[in-house]
Amino acid sequence: MPAKKKSRRLRLFVIAFVVLLVGGIGYGSYWSVSTVRASFPETTGSLKLKGLTAPVDVERDSKGIPQIYADTSEDLFRAQGFVQAQDRFYEMDVRRHLTSGRLSEMFGSGQVETDAFLRTLGWRDIAQKEYDSKLDATTKKYLQAYTEGVNAYLKDHSGASLSVEYAALSFSNDYKPEQWTPVDSVAWLKAMAWDLRGNMQDEIDRALMTSRLKSDQIEQLYPGYPYQRHQPIVDGGKLDPITDKYAPAKAGGGTPVGAGALNTQLSGLSEIIDKMPNLLGPSGNGIGSNSWVVSGTYTTTGKPMLANDPHLAPQMPSLWYQMGLHCRTVGPACPFNVAGYTFSGMPGVVIGHNQNIAWGMTNLGADVTDLYLEKVTADSYLYDGKQKPFTTRKETIKVAGGADREIVVRTTNNGPIISDRSDELLKVGETAPVQDAAPDRSGGYAVALRWTALDPGKSMDAVFGINKAQNFDQFRAAAADFEVPSQNLIYADQQGHIGYQAPGKIPVRAQGDGRYPAPGWDSRYRWEKYIPFKSMPWDEDPARGYIVTANQAVVNESKYSPMLTKDWGYGARSQRINDLIASKIKDGGKVSMDDMQTMQSDSSSEIAKLLVPYLLKVDVKDSYVRDAQQLLEGWDFNQDADSAAAAYFNAVWRNTLKLAFGNKLPKELRPEDQCLRVPAVDRSGPVDDLNGKSQTVNECGERDADQAQPDGGDRWFEVVRKILPDEKNTWWTMSPTAFFDSTSAPSAHSTRDQLLKQAMQDARYELTAKLGKDIDTWSWGRLHKLELRNQTLGTGGPAVVKWLLNRGPWQLGGGEAAVNATGWNAAGGYDVVWVPSMRMIVSLADFDKSRWINLTGASGHAYHAHYSDQTALWAKGELLPWVFSKPKVDAATGDKMALTP
Repeated sequence: MPAKKKSRRLRLFVIAFVVLLVGGIGYGSYWSVSTVRASFPETTGSLKLKGLTAPVDVERDSKGIPQIYADTSEDLFRAQGFVQAQDRFYEMDVRRHLTSGRLSEMFGSGQVETDAFLRTLGWRDIAQKEYDSKLDATTKKYLQAYTEGVNAYLKDHSGASLSVEYAALSFSNDYKPEQWTPVDSVAWLKAMAWDLRGNMQDEIDRALMTSRLKSDQIEQLYPGYPYQRHQPIVDGGKLDPITDKYAPAKAGGGTPVGAGALNTQLSGLSEIIDKMPNLLGPSGNGIGSNSWVVSGTYTTTGKPMLANDPHLAPQMPSLWYQMGLHCRTVGPACPFNVAGYTFSGMPGVVIGHNQNIAWGMTNLGADVTDLYLEKVTADSYLYDGKQKPFTTRKETIKVAGGADREIVVRTTNNGPIISDRSDELLKVGETAPVQDAAPDRSGGYAVALRWTALDPGKSMDAVFGINKAQNFDQFRAAAADFEVPSQNLIYADQQGHIGYQAPGKIPVRAQGDGRYPAPGWDSRYRWEKYIPFKSMPWDEDPARGYIVTANQAVVNESKYSPMLTKDWGYGARSQRINDLIASKIKDGGKVSMDDMQTMQSDSSSEIAKLLVPYLLKVDVKDSYVRDAQQLLEGWDFNQDADSAAAAYFNAVWRNTLKLAFGNKLPKELRPEDQCLRVPAVDRSGPVDDLNGKSQTVNECGERDADQAQPDGGDRWFEVVRKILPDEKNTWWTMSPTAFFDSTSAPSAHSTRDQLLKQAMQDARYELTAKLGKDIDTWSWGRLHKLELRNQTLGTGGPAVVKWLLNRGPWQLGGGEAAVNATGWNAAGGYDVVWVPSMRMIVSLADFDKSRWINLTGASGHAYHAHYSDQTALWAKGELLPWVFSKPKVDAATGDKMALTP
């Protein structure tokens, strides 16, 4: 028997045995192998698809990636909906329940709190308004055609034949999917915008820090962007002149109003946000992306090359779905000939190329959210000295296996009151300096959210416009509609042009800079207007010959206003990419496709280059710790999966951050498993025992490990960079208990080197526990592991269901703020929490020479051949050939299916 077939039969036997066992013991029935395989799609032969005007061909390559060929645009998108439903309908169904705040209908009472928060934001309602009144008629035709394709598949499939997850859900409830609608597709852009919303978490964190840190200490933890060392995206590019009407907003004091009274409220709000499903990745500095484009002047082909790898949450299946959409005859009646990465549940291609241009995206990080403190009564809020009634609406949340829940959403002129969504917040404001009666809040502040995505927009129009664009002017015209989420768009075309455009709906503030919650009762803090698209930064064919975007500052704020944000990523990744390109083209060198791929896999640690020289100068007497310290001698700073030095350095970095900063942050920011003994205090100060000694209590962190601080991102690189030369800086020497009793609290360390020595010792013992005593057996990959989990049943279902749906672990190289950004949270541990969710490199000289890879595979069906067949290649930094021309696609086709009217 061939080995491959034997392995496959063994795998199916194991599946059958496990599900039979579970079925017999747990449910009185069993899943058979046929149940697991029932949802595998038909990919050959011929199928009827109602609504088509002519036959459509679906050609799949050896990885199951489909290329669709049709005669009309509507047929093309109708087929796209059908094919995506074949491979990914369960994922699509979960997404639409998330965006509409209806997860409880699928998964029961455990999702009520999440649904309540999502209903308060009203994503689905906003998407409906976009569809009804904002979107172009042609866009709506495409959305309707896509919807018909999805529903044609649903008509003949249900339960296990849709996906094995529905078979699992059938054990606990009688849930059945309803028909797809065009608004289900539009609403997905709201979820994307939520995870890319900018600095809202920083705004909360800074406010929470006021309970323990002074304002100057907080500012030290959020240093200014290092413009002198890290190049902005647009440097001397196309910027409108600064005018009086875009003068910088007044800062408004720099600290939140009533900061001391907000801790309970904001920590409760932060807890709600932590529990929100992060479809794209953990909030904070880690979520981002890399993209860059190099002019043909500096490439081996003489035409541009473009690379992109968005850094998002690892999930099973991947967020992305690779696909080609081709009109057989490209013209005004059918203008699409495009391939790339799509979102299941949404028509069109999000990132990729057509027959003439290519584009990529990274998160711009613009500040498009503001939290407003509101002085409220039961039915009104204060605004410019007058009480105004809330706008209210009732929402009914249906719960699988339980009673319906009803909530009331209250909205001010600044946005919905999001602090209503937690019982913990009923105690808010007991000591807040608020004179107005607020019986439903026990006195004090409520918190409203102003967010650009809560206004109807035209981003769906932009997707189709970009797909059709044939030059930079058309590309920019389409980008003007890409209002949320605000992205960095890079561009290249076959004529040799490269470009950049910053789109997005970004507010202009008359007062305040968006860094702290603002007083909602003062009209001076309302948003005045939005930055006109013509005034957004852009660039075309810059003299340097390349453009890099990796979440760094878009522009130097001294050369441009109004403010885009005060909370950029700090540019560690972007500058490394800039340096790699510059070194390659120096002295007449040229960049090849292999060079682009090598850059994507670069794992160099920028913080290690800074910190290791200091670590090596520390005099370590303990031979046990000294052995580990010697790993850093001669290390090239690359974080390869098999590197013992990378494992030890990252452990030292984690412990350095914990000792210098983490132990000194309030509990609301520290990870849940981190507990400290701190002095007991009451309103009069420290509490003494009967012998006159200070009593202590155990204070444990409250934040999810993936969201805790210090997360170790490049903001912390910059914080440490600034204090490293000062060996007696207070961050090195200050004791955590100094915040409670500064007169008697002893210093934890008297110098920087004492703290670094302690960090090296703690790291040595930590890795001994995790990896063993023998440092020769250590490797970064053993610490830095990736688990791919199904986003619903794979995280909260029975163990056997997790076993069926999840995959991993994989031992990875790369790291935090490296180009190969396999991110981890230093406060929480070493596990991978965000990844390059896909990688692509486009050759504008010959699209058939382009390359791509996905994190998982085309299929969302567990145990399908294409469920995770790209992951092993992805983990090694390898890419697949990405053919585009019809002859090359035909040659690569494994399965071909005809969809007929």
